[in-house]
Amino acid sequence: MTDLQISLIAAAGVFVAGVFTYNKIQEYKAKKSVERAFSTDHDDVLMRTGDEPQLAPGADAAHAPHAPHVRQEPSFSLDSAAPGIAGGEASAAAAALGAVAAEFTTDDGTGSPASEDELAARANAASAAAAEQATALVDPLIDCLLPLALEAPARGDKLLPVLQTLRMVGNKPVHYIGKAVSGDWEPIAHGGVYTELQGGVQLASRSTALNELEYSELVTRLRAMADEIGAEPAIPDMIEVMAEARNLHRFVAGHDAQLGVNLQTNGAPWAINTLISALEKQGFDLRPDGRFVMPDGEGGFLFSLSTNVTPAEETTARLTLLLDVPCVAPARDGFGAMVACARSLMARLDGTIVDDYNQPLSDGALTEIAGQVQDFYAEMNDADIPAGSTRALRLFS
Repeated sequence: MTDLQISLIAAAGVFVAGVFTYNKIQEYKAKKSVERAFSTDHDDVLMRTGDEPQLAPGADAAHAPHAPHVRQEPSFSLDSAAPGIAGGEASAAAAALGAVAAEFTTDDGTGSPASEDELAARANAASAAAAEQATALVDPLIDCLLPLALEAPARGDKLLPVLQTLRMVGNKPVHYIGKAVSGDWEPIAHGGVYTELQGGVQLASRSTALNELEYSELVTRLRAMADEIGAEPAIPDMIEVMAEARNLHRFVAGHDAQLGVNLQTNGAPWAINTLISALEKQGFDLRPDGRFVMPDGEGGFLFSLSTNVTPAEETTARLTLLLDVPCVAPARDGFGAMVACARSLMARLDGTIVDDYNQPLSDGALTEIAGQVQDFYAEMNDADIPAGSTRALRLFS
């Protein structure tokens, strides 16, 4: 080895040692800087209670009075003295709870505080309303229940877009409800958090029962959807489901009753333009599809009326009033209202109330039909499908 090589090796060793020493010095300086930065006793706003004094801008923390810090465990309470849940979710929950609490703080507009019994009654009413909405969507009597066990609690915001992908199978609607953190079942909504889901596919409609092909499609799509939201579906046995669907459809087909009374002109046919004016004065609404309906005052209608001619016709000699019996509640007396309307039109338009064979309907015949309608209502009540109920409207829509 030459003298030059030895000199180069020695110089390299000195350089490496210098770099190592420099790094150690910089590391020591950085450590001291960090220690100095955190050596001051700062006021921790996360540990401060509501009774602790806050420092004015520029005040010396070392000379400010401090109360002993007590560790606060997270809690969930409406009590203003209790600590809340930390984080954005807690803030949203607290805001929602605050809005609910504010709604129930007074009995009326006078500002008088509500009693505990009143608050409890309102809370029970709200819970009952949510349960009623849930049952209206997923009904054990007319739906095939589809439990969905979630791997972890899920927000409605994330669930809804996925659930929307499976809303119909054939002509049968599919609905969902969720078990909220409160333990109540309710319709899935934005902002809600749910620990379980329950799906339901309607077993029958006015036209058909749920069949094997539709059920197979449902199961395939349900499993794919469940994988996307992190859920495990419980699939009912197809044979049992098909038997329930057929039984329900037999009931629907046996109670699909529509009663009509006809009004026949006693003279020349009625002009459609003149007829429309008379029907509007009688209280009928003309729907976009050309049907005349008698409103029930709550967004629905009691019965409909047909002119029995195409829109291109200028006259008609016969009107038909039609009552969809299972879709109108007995309390509304749809048949009585329809007969009263027919009698009023008979006097206004100079016509006669007749049956489908153009035979006049006597008061006795109309009274007998009214009795049969009451028997029909009793049968539907016995089957727990009251006429005009949400359950009946779903089946006979």
